[in-house]
Amino acid sequence: MFNWLKKWFAQGASTTTPDVEPESYRGFDIHPEPMAEGGQYRLHGRITRLKDGELQEYRLIRSDVLPSAEQAAELMIAKARRVIDEQGERIFD
Repeated sequence: MFNWLKKWFAQGASTTTPDVEPESYRGFDIHPEPMAEGGQYRLHGRITRLKDGELQEYRLIRSDVLPSAEQAAELMIAKARRVIDEQGERIFD
């Protein structure tokens, strides 16, 4: 009788994202932070770098949504590497 309630609460419980370790790439740190959205995960994260004692940060949010946080984190790392390859230090300008 209350199965629909269990399903509804189970869907709501999936809004947390697992902690993913940052990855270093060419002097930058990539921090995947998948965003839970409608039962899927939006590609989201940060690219950071410490320069002259100051932390620089670039937020990367894309329209891509994937079924798992792990997949979103993997794609975030790949896209962040591409941004770093294409723009380098200019991402912080």
